[in-house]
Amino acid sequence: MSFYLHVVSFFLLECILNPFDFTGTFGQVLECWDRETREVVAVKVVRSTKKYREAAMLEVDVLQFLGKYDRNGSRCVQIRNWLDYRNHICIVFEMLGPSLYDFLRKNNYCPFPVNLVRELGRQLLECVAFMHDKRLVHTDLKPENVLFVSSEYIKIPDYKSHNEGTFYKRLPKSSAIKVIDFGSTASGHQDHKYIVSTRHYRAPEVILGLGWSYPCDIWSVGCILVELCSGEALFQTHENLEHLAMMERVLGPLPQHMLKRVDLHAEKYVRRGRLDWPDGATSRESIKAAMKLPRLQNLVMQHVDHSAGDIIDLLQGLLRHDPANRLTAHEALRHPFFTRYRRF
Repeated sequence: MSFYLHVVSFFLLECILNPFDFTGTFGQVLECWDRETREVVAVKVVRSTKKYREAAMLEVDVLQFLGKYDRNGSRCVQIRNWLDYRNHICIVFEMLGPSLYDFLRKNNYCPFPVNLVRELGRQLLECVAFMHDKRLVHTDLKPENVLFVSSEYIKIPDYKSHNEGTFYKRLPKSSAIKVIDFGSTASGHQDHKYIVSTRHYRAPEVILGLGWSYPCDIWSVGCILVELCSGEALFQTHENLEHLAMMERVLGPLPQHMLKRVDLHAEKYVRRGRLDWPDGATSRESIKAAMKLPRLQNLVMQHVDHSAGDIIDLLQGLLRHDPANRLTAHEALRHPFFTRYRRF
């Protein structure tokens, strides 16, 4: 343990002079050199507040638990060690590559080829199935929390680029990915009521206060796959009513039985058994933002030349409004979008 204290304290000093890579609300991630194993590691240094310390300790417990069943670390990021240093929880992880979001951003938000989306989706669903089998719900799946194992990429010609002077796009050399950030993981034994998930990847049952469990992860996976196919987040909003209206625009009406059971906080979004839209919209811009969205199948077909039918059908199963009717991770992995093609 003293070894890690020395490493972390050294790199905390270096970070002040030369900040590395990623700073978030939780704290900072540092690139460090493990002198014992002689490898580069990532150290997540968490802010010294009760909220973030508790989330960090939950993440340690979850990863140590999952590590007992995923000894090869093929699904989730591997934890090396952790320590409490001057009231900061410091978690030492294996070093991974960029997140799916960072790769998209540096690639000018160019969509991924459908074969790559297939392999990324397969691995992501395998991780979700693994967690759900262990009765855990991740609750915060998003492109920022899915990392490529390697940072290496190749450049290929891209004559469809809309960016002047840019005639190439990046493709990762390896499609291997791992899921990170388990600080919001919850038990799947019962339905929960509190708000989870980053806004763009939040399921309708969470917004409506109907209680959530495993299916909220499945919804997030569906949103991620659409984003990989199109290059942009599906639901770009920060308002609940606008978000629900966007869902109806892309996926069809929300079921009556869901709207009738909304909690007290969500009652204002419903009127006479229907979503109070557009009458309840906050502005004309909000109405336009929802109305400009195409139906899911039209959106996918704008970007997918082949396999469009299979991936549309898969996404419609992942993004069913009613969580009881949504595909499970295991059911999704048996979908023709995955089974009809060999791994590449």
